[in-house]
Amino acid sequence: MDGFASLIAACALFVGSHFLLSHPLRAPLVGRMGEKGFLGLYSLVALVSFGWMAWAYRRVEAGPLYWAPTDAIWVVASLLTLLAAILFVGSLRGNPALPDPQGDAIRSLAAKVPTGVFRVTRHPMMWGFALWGVAHMLIAPRADSFVLVGSIVFLALAGSYGQDRKKEATLGSAWTKWETQTSFLPRLTQLSRIEPRILLIGTVFWLLATWGHSFFGYAGAGIYRWL
Repeated sequence: MDGFASLIAACALFVGSHFLLSHPLRAPLVGRMGEKGFLGLYSLVALVSFGWMAWAYRRVEAGPLYWAPTDAIWVVASLLTLLAAILFVGSLRGNPALPDPQGDAIRSLAAKVPTGVFRVTRHPMMWGFALWGVAHMLIAPRADSFVLVGSIVFLALAGSYGQDRKKEATLGSAWTKWETQTSFLPRLTQLSRIEPRILLIGTVFWLLATWGHSFFGYAGAGIYRWL
């Protein structure tokens, strides 16, 4: 199997295994292995498939760029990753979309009025991954990048949609009420509702992450491209 075919196969396994284990296979496997055993299997499959993706991506010869990543594109990509970092940081606490086998914590959180990043979208973590992916496709517009990063973007957004449907079925009114108060698509008009503390932590996280690109052999990202 050549490098590009290996990358496609790895991405297909990464995306496909997430959907299979999150939906049709979850209940029977939990019944057989228990919740902890299932989570262990889920984590192992995710780790192995992601590792294969990263390994295959490093082996693929970089193809031609479909467009030139100009300074204007870099600015847009940098702003997208900054927003992604803020959404991700804000999603780590008080997030009804995080896994909760019993659903008790979800029901409690979903019953509250949304605040912070949840005023922007009810899936801030997944949109953080998606925006990160779009930004990287903008500045690395190659076939291998589209396959790798596009897989992550697709999984984040399609997975969020599927999660809404699953929680509507399992939690009923607790989740549908949360949906009526929130938005799937990010509402940029609500960015001002994000707490200053989250804005600060997210910005620091973004600065560290973009600075760290050089350790992996990539050119400076974010503001470091111009410093």
